[in-house]
Amino acid sequence: MKRSILLAIGASLLSGTALMAAEPLNFNRISVFPVIRNLPEGADPAKPTVSEIIAANADGTLLVYTDSPGNRVGLVDITDPAAPKAGGAVAVEGEPTSVVVVGNKALVGVNTSKSYTEPSGFLGVVDLTKKTLEKKCELGGQPDSVALSRDKKTVAIAIENERNEEHNEGALPQLPAGFVSLAAVGADGDVDCAAVRRVEVTGLASYAPEDPEPEFVDFNGKDEVVVTLQENNHLVIVDAKEGKVVSHFPAGAVTLENVDTKKDGVISPTDTIENALREPDAVRWLDDDRFVIANEGDYKGGARGFTIFNKNGTVEFESKASFEHEVLRAGHYPDKRNKKGVEPEGIAFGKYGDDNLFFVGSERGSVVGVYKDEGAGKEPTFLQLLPAGGIGPEGLLVIPQRDLFVTANETDLRKDGGQGTTVAIFKRAQAPAVYPTIVSGNDGKGLPIGWGALSGAAADPSVPGRLYVVSDSFYSQGAIYVVDAAQKPARIVEKRVVTKDGKPVANLDLEGIAVRPAGGFWLASEGNPEREKNPTQSQIVRVDDKGEVQEVVELPEELKKQATRYGFEGIAVAGEGDSETLWIAVQREWKDDPKGHVKILAYNPAAKTWGELHYPLDKSEKGWVGLSEITYVGNDNFVVIERDNQVGDAAAIKKLYRFSIAGLKPAAIGAKEIAVVKKTLARDVLPDLKAANGTVLEKVESFAVDKDGVSFIITDNDGVDGSSGETQFINLGKIKLD
Repeated sequence: MKRSILLAIGASLLSGTALMAAEPLNFNRISVFPVIRNLPEGADPAKPTVSEIIAANADGTLLVYTDSPGNRVGLVDITDPAAPKAGGAVAVEGEPTSVVVVGNKALVGVNTSKSYTEPSGFLGVVDLTKKTLEKKCELGGQPDSVALSRDKKTVAIAIENERNEEHNEGALPQLPAGFVSLAAVGADGDVDCAAVRRVEVTGLASYAPEDPEPEFVDFNGKDEVVVTLQENNHLVIVDAKEGKVVSHFPAGAVTLENVDTKKDGVISPTDTIENALREPDAVRWLDDDRFVIANEGDYKGGARGFTIFNKNGTVEFESKASFEHEVLRAGHYPDKRNKKGVEPEGIAFGKYGDDNLFFVGSERGSVVGVYKDEGAGKEPTFLQLLPAGGIGPEGLLVIPQRDLFVTANETDLRKDGGQGTTVAIFKRAQAPAVYPTIVSGNDGKGLPIGWGALSGAAADPSVPGRLYVVSDSFYSQGAIYVVDAAQKPARIVEKRVVTKDGKPVANLDLEGIAVRPAGGFWLASEGNPEREKNPTQSQIVRVDDKGEVQEVVELPEELKKQATRYGFEGIAVAGEGDSETLWIAVQREWKDDPKGHVKILAYNPAAKTWGELHYPLDKSEKGWVGLSEITYVGNDNFVVIERDNQVGDAAAIKKLYRFSIAGLKPAAIGAKEIAVVKKTLARDVLPDLKAANGTVLEKVESFAVDKDGVSFIITDNDGVDGSSGETQFINLGKIKLD
């Protein structure tokens, strides 16, 4: 081989190596395990489940999570983390609150309280091989957090003896007081029940000192335990060897600027909260001198972020509103709960390679922020935001020896047709972060644009990658978002509020948008005529480029009589001038539709005439099937989203269908004979949704094809209300549509 060829090959290999080295290290979700798959024999699958706090064995191949409604701990085999398997469950004779693992034993805090005034519980020793509860160490109170020392020789338990929020409006004090327990752990994971020590933490906090409620505990490398007293807004350091308090100090307060506090249905981070008490929940040591707390708030405060403290009581870093802004940019801001914002609750810390990383979980936003600790006196670096993979991430777990990270998501909404409880697994590797799939930029004042509940989309006819997307009635203001889909993640670059006479329009339920050939937009508002208070009807709304209303088209009386709450779900434009026709997809059957057929309405703005076709729906074994979008793709062809209302494993119909109106004449409203379109499958998008390695989302609501023929679908996150808040903005590439 010639020397020049060898040099060229070597240069190529070096170049490839350099490119690989340049790839960033990111966490990406690789699997989600629904807890319902792990029910013990005979358990009622209709009853709620929980995965709250989670731990792993030494080699990180077995997960153990607490399921308090089931009075059990569940096991998940993650030998292959991309394909987790049910490992069974162990009954623990009470409500498990926290868990750690030593060898083949799980040490579980179990609540057996008769009432708030008669708290009780024990530390259970569970044999993970035999799957039995083999020992109970009575604790004399209601346990919450459990932590294991670095040498695995001591376990600390926060005995919370929590308050009754219904008694005296939840005001403290409510005795008996909480405390901290310490127990010695043997090499085999056994616990000496007779040697459990009690550490009193009364008389320390400035608020309700006689009634401390220890919430969370964690060990550093010096056998010091940091304890959060959440309701007391206090922090305590305990010497575990001596079994005594060595220092304590208030968690303090922080003034928050640029947050949203108004209950007005608008995400607007323009408010200020003076002196918000931190009220920390979870806590983790970053080294032997510093720890980070999640400032959830549960009583009077909640500072919406996280704080790094030195154990001498000084604040080294305060996140203020920065974490909440990252959550807001990703569309996960829980506007209905904005009194306390995103409520950071979980904290985890681990050393991944050379990087010291900590994780902050937003219980209400269902996301986790990943930060790099840069060391004492330095500001941590925000790295990425992870989708929790479920609703309400309570437990966060690091498994750095396998480059894994795990969330335990406690909220079970299966009863209401939503997601169930899950355990989600993430892998760190040299690869781009795949989530968020869409984020927002800043508004004109330098603040992040608030968004969510995306429900319809249309493409700009002249600019490749530019989409216009609307949000539905979850928010009090209808809005058009300008999206740059050429970026990755896609980026919301502008928000245009729908206005009339310069004021936001009320009672809009925008589900569809189409670009007018003459300029501006046509919007489809769904409405709900079946609502008892303030019933509304489906409407067509014409707005200019800025979103100012120019015209409102009401349903004719013949259609109003037949309408149901499942109204307009998409709008498309074909033709221009006098031949311009609006085509509207109705989500489900109206009163006069034959079963399994929905209306495709046609409206001519020039003649002000209506017509209708029928569209045949697929059949589903579960729930209902309907339309969620309609898009004109040229040559008399349209594409609709047809989907069921199922999530996760039950999801079966998430499809793009194409149909042509060539040769079809829409019937007059009320006609007995209505032509039925013939549909052809353009793409089953269920595999595209599954590719996110999470729970399959229900609401695929938006579809658009840009100027270059690239197709996009977008899911609706319901405004982070009764959902994980996850939005999947998926580039499908160029697919055959005509």
